[in-house]
Amino acid sequence: MSASHLPLVLASSSPTRRELLARLGLPFECHAPQVDESALPGETPAEMAQRLAHAKATAIAGECPGHLIIGSDQVAVVGDRVLGKPGDRTRAAAQLALASGRVMVFQTALCLLDSATGKAATRLVPFEVALRPLTATDIDRYLDREQPFGCAGSLRSEGLGVALCERMSGDDPTALLGLPMIALCELLRAQGVPLP
Repeated sequence: MSASHLPLVLASSSPTRRELLARLGLPFECHAPQVDESALPGETPAEMAQRLAHAKATAIAGECPGHLIIGSDQVAVVGDRVLGKPGDRTRAAAQLALASGRVMVFQTALCLLDSATGKAATRLVPFEVALRPLTATDIDRYLDREQPFGCAGSLRSEGLGVALCERMSGDDPTALLGLPMIALCELLRAQGVPLP
């Protein structure tokens, strides 16, 4: 079976990634990978994102033989500090206070794994977001309405998080949402998947 006919799998439980992939109009399945997302000693944020994207794809390869598997991971960084998913309001408020008036860099990595051959291609797509200076009231209002506790850096830019921003810059705006679609289309085309 050629790669263009291999079933497509998204190694993610993220509704946003699922919505982004659905834009291509290709049939796909979703499987949630079980991966430890802890950083390794001495690992840069870019290296961490790439390792985790690959790990997510390979984590489900055994249950999806003969598939093209898409893994993606995002690491948010302010200065030299990695901001993961906050998990709760207190940590989200602390992340946003730290990022107030500063640039947050989102390192989003993508891996496309052919589980039939074991061959994988990985891309890294950084995206910068400059936050405006935020007051405690700004942060509270945002957290009351958005509750971005599962978002890297507590910034849900596809929602109310855009109100916290001064500017955004990068090659692919979908990278900020967690699945860099321009890079994904390039990788899928290289595998013979028919796209416009």
